[in-house]
Amino acid sequence: MERIKHKMVAVNGLDMHVAELGEGPLVLFLHGFPQLWYTWRHQILFMAERGYRAVAPDLRGYGDTTGAPLEDPSKFSNLHVVGDLVGLLEAIAPDEDRVFVVGHDWGAVIAWNR
Repeated sequence: MERIKHKMVAVNGLDMHVAELGEGPLVLFLHGFPQLWYTWRHQILFMAERGYRAVAPDLRGYGDTTGAPLEDPSKFSNLHVVGDLVGLLEAIAPDEDRVFVVGHDWGAVIAWNR
């Protein structure tokens, strides 16, 4: 797990924590509730060893990613989170034409809305 790199990316006014490893076509892993990037730790290693760039963010308000003010829960809608992911992809992979999206639980609902 120590090979996985961690960084913060400015997205939609948030600081988004991202775990990633590898080079090649991008695979974006989306965690469920109430999980974190850590859900995907084994898949990140597996995909990176097979020539993919595996990326797993902590979604809005989870883990080390900041969230909207809690007094405004409307900022946690699926559309806001999808917007965060679009911003993330624009920041970390602006030249990618295609991205593989994998979601679990609530992350799957978000993946369907991308």
